[in-house]
Order: sequence, then C-alpha cells, then structure tokens
Amino acid sequence: VGFVSEDEYLEIQGITREQSGDYECSASNDVAAPVVRRVKVTVNYPPYISEAKGTGVPVGQTGTLQCEASAVPSAEFQWYKDDKRLVEGKKGVKVENRPFLSKLIFLNVSEHDYGNYTCVASNKLGHTNASITLFEVKTTALTPGKGPGAISEVSNGTSRRAGCVWLLPLLVLVLHLLLKF
Repeated sequence: VGFVSEDEYLEIQGITREQSGDYECSASNDVAAPVVRRVKVTVNYPPYISEAKGTGVPVGQTGTLQCEASAVPSAEFQWYKDDKRLVEGKKGVKVENRPFLSKLIFLNVSEHDYGNYTCVASNKLGHTNASITLFEVKTTALTPGKGPGAISEVSNGTSRRAGCVWLLPLLVLVLHLLLKF
C-alpha cells in the first residue's frame, strides 16, 4: 500500500503515526535512467500509555511498577505518590527510564510503600498519566514439622501446628482384627 503522485511532491493529508516510515521517490524521463531517492517520514505525536498495571508484592521483597508509553519524540517519565513527585535518590526506590518504558523499583518493600502511584508521560506535544497500584500480597510458606504428616504454616511471623490423622493403617488394623474372629 502506498501513495502515488504525478507531481514533484507528495501531500499526505491527515497523516497518522501508522504512516511513519520510508517513502521512495522515483523520477524518470526518456533521456536518462530513473533516479530513486528514499525519504524517511516521522510523524510526531503526544504520548499515550499502552500498558500500566498494578502489582502485588510481599513485605521485604523487591517490587516493580511499569509504565509503557508510545510517543514521538520519546516520552519523559515522572512518578508521583499522593500528588508528591518521587525523587530518583529516595532511599530504597530506584527509577529506570528508557525511551518507551519507565520502571519504579522498590528494593525492599515496606508497609508505607503500598498505595496508588501515578506515572506521567510527556513530550513537547502533550502528556498523559496512569494510576498504578502497589499492593500487599501475604505469603504462606509450608515447612516440614515434627511427626508423620505434621506441617508448620508460617504467615506474617506466626506459626500454627497441624497434624494429620492416619486412617488407613488404623483401618487395616481393625480389619485384620475382625478377620481373626
């Protein structure tokens, strides 16, 4: 799919970002071989956030919020929590920015880190934002306990002991005794 023009110029009205790319111009006459030139067309547009989703992380773990935005020229990112801009050097928080992606990384998630964050993507043509939630996930770790079939469940620093009742050996013993009589 392309555009054809018999004039020395090509006018594309209502151009969209999908029409960015390389265009080829060929000039020919009956005297010489055709001359071909390529032109790269770049369509500038304001950012739009294509992906921003919340994530659940347990206390003490590493957590990452991601904000992905498409824009030409590339978007610049800023992060906010409760209308306060987050500063790059904040203890335990790191920001990684790439041309189309920004990550807010919590190196050791604490209770006060949970909540709603706002990612703002902007360039000279405009800006957009998205709300992303960092929420707590409780972990349950199962570890071997004492005795056959016993488990110890750990959740938020508390432990409980649970035991299993072994019915099959008891049933076999009862059947064995009944068959003797």
